[in-house]
Amino acid sequence: MKTLLKNAFVVNVFTDEVEKKNVLLENDRILGVGDYKDSDADKVRDLSGKFICPGLIDGHIHIESTMMIPYELARVCLPHGTTAIVADPHEIANVCGKTGIDYMMQASAGLPMDVFFTASSCVPATPFDETGAIMHAPDLIDLYNNPRVLGLAEMMNFPGVVNKDPDAIRKIRDARAFGKVVDGHAPLLHGKDLDAYVSAGVQSDHECSNMDEAVEKLKRGQYIMIREGTAAKNLKDLIGLFSPKYSHRCLLVTDDSHPTDLLNLGHIDKIIRFAEALGVDPVIAVRMASLQAAEYFRIPDTGAVAPGYIANLTIVDDLKLFHVTDVYSHGKIAVKNGDLIEFDPPMVDMDLEMKVRDTFHVSPITAESFKLSEENGICRVIELIPGQIITKETHEEIHFDKNSGIDVERDILKLAVIERYKGTGHIGIGYIKGIGMKAGAIASSVSHDSHNIIVIGTSDEEMAAAANKIISMGGGNVVIKDGKDIARMALPIGGLMSDFSAKDTAGFNARVRNAVYELGTSRDVEPFMNMAFVSLPVIPALKMSTQGLVDVTKFERVPLKV
Repeated sequence: MKTLLKNAFVVNVFTDEVEKKNVLLENDRILGVGDYKDSDADKVRDLSGKFICPGLIDGHIHIESTMMIPYELARVCLPHGTTAIVADPHEIANVCGKTGIDYMMQASAGLPMDVFFTASSCVPATPFDETGAIMHAPDLIDLYNNPRVLGLAEMMNFPGVVNKDPDAIRKIRDARAFGKVVDGHAPLLHGKDLDAYVSAGVQSDHECSNMDEAVEKLKRGQYIMIREGTAAKNLKDLIGLFSPKYSHRCLLVTDDSHPTDLLNLGHIDKIIRFAEALGVDPVIAVRMASLQAAEYFRIPDTGAVAPGYIANLTIVDDLKLFHVTDVYSHGKIAVKNGDLIEFDPPMVDMDLEMKVRDTFHVSPITAESFKLSEENGICRVIELIPGQIITKETHEEIHFDKNSGIDVERDILKLAVIERYKGTGHIGIGYIKGIGMKAGAIASSVSHDSHNIIVIGTSDEEMAAAANKIISMGGGNVVIKDGKDIARMALPIGGLMSDFSAKDTAGFNARVRNAVYELGTSRDVEPFMNMAFVSLPVIPALKMSTQGLVDVTKFERVPLKV
């Protein structure tokens, strides 16, 4: 079956040109780009005035962070022009290991949006984490035989790589031996430590937050993934990477994005629009969102509108506004005139489904669980940085005898991370600044990357109510005020994903977010996404684990008192 798309402007990502051409498709491939006639095809579509771009590729995403199952994510992303994603399933892998990865594989099989994976490198992310599973280098080998697995996922344990930890080094060497790429994660790493990290075989980074960091890593041969997600928004600070000097080594990624933002703002198309608004040629942005991702991950015959390439196409009516009207996936129309062509969800083994829904093994929590027996004094406090997932370490006077150390007027709230897999009873307790709540508590089972229960509150009683609600729901997000939940969002699949539609999931997401704003948090803060990263001890500077504070720059546990 041959289809002719005629009278369109074709974005050539090899030369950064836009040419008026006809595109001839045959089955799942592009047969040619040129002066083809109606008589050359069985079916003809006139796309006068529209632009044909390669299908967009998200080079680094965690499906679990969207809180949607892969089927629902595809239904959201396809209308925004995304025809492929490269997902790291390390969120669910940290919850239930290979079982979680198998679930994600089955739940994403055969979708019209291609779902590729990288093998999770850090389960757990660091020795400071308590997770539901542990995966060593030998546990990843079988994954590389799957053609949908393109590489080793972000190597977050950069101290381990720099110090030649045997398991971390073996994971990198195994991936390279299979001809796979190795993704990196090394925020603010530089100098000789960066040299050691790159020389071990790590080929990319998506954690750059400024141009100096990005350029240093580019000069050492790494690819830079420019991230614009829900909490981490790096596009504006990295806009210089769109220049001819650097753009050929850069990709566009979302990493962690909430469903409300995906539905309301878009996916990779959003990043293209944002970049154009900052003065970037959208043709260059399209190249970074298609060809360069395909070439970096070695996805064959993908990422361009050219003869012999897979017919993954994104059609827009204006390059600057980048409004998607039509999408072709493997030569079949997936979105027509803005409307998604519906498709069936993949089948998932019932036993596998039940296993990823049974992940909480923790006793009920009481207000006494959060008590600290300390003398008043100067303590370490985690301070949030707006628009970033890195944090500051600040030192504040804490009066433990007054409301358990909580001081709403100074925006010093209590923070706890509760182990949820093995009933250890471990609870890390400290203080956080930058959330801004004046009352109540919030809790979530989404706390990167170990996904224990994380709670922030204005009293121990409210925190206990929030934690117990998460346990009773089998995972999710909750907002508590006066001991009652005023908004909640159930995430029963691994404590990470909803089993509702994308629209309903986004609705719950908006409600819990807005409920926190009603408690006093600034709308400049995304409370649940920011909270989720407070427990990730691979992103500077100070983080909370189930067993207390971690100084990420020194890579060691530190006491609450200074």
